[in-house]
Amino acid sequence: MSTSSHYQKLVSMYAAAPINALYRPTMEVAEGSATIEIELSEQYHHSAGGVHGSVYFKMLDDAAFFAANSLEPEFFVLTTSFTTYLTRPVANGKMRAVGKVVNRNKTQFIAESVVYDSEGRELGRGNGIFVRGKFPLAEARGYAEG
Repeated sequence: MSTSSHYQKLVSMYAAAPINALYRPTMEVAEGSATIEIELSEQYHHSAGGVHGSVYFKMLDDAAFFAANSLEPEFFVLTTSFTTYLTRPVANGKMRAVGKVVNRNKTQFIAESVVYDSEGRELGRGNGIFVRGKFPLAEARGYAEG
């Protein structure tokens, strides 16, 4: 399988995840990187009218996760730890998270991600450790359709 085919299959797998019916994100994957965008709406707000921190975490973790999985063609990777820093509130527009692998070895990937608002201002950042799981990508929902 070509790397571009693997990237497209990851995009299909992401779109097929039931959780993404709520967020309706778009994603691009390249070698060691992933970019995810969502259009914000009030359904993502906490009681004070800003986007809930769980949305920040999802964007940051997903971008880093898919950056790592871009380098693993056979198995679903797993997040083993992820640190999140929220640096600016947002209520509307778009959120765009960019993830990249910064280090890898035989057993793990270390990836970082940054999330931005529609004007390119940083909203938050995170970093995580990801490992190769035992679940074959070929069996993941949506992967075969890519």
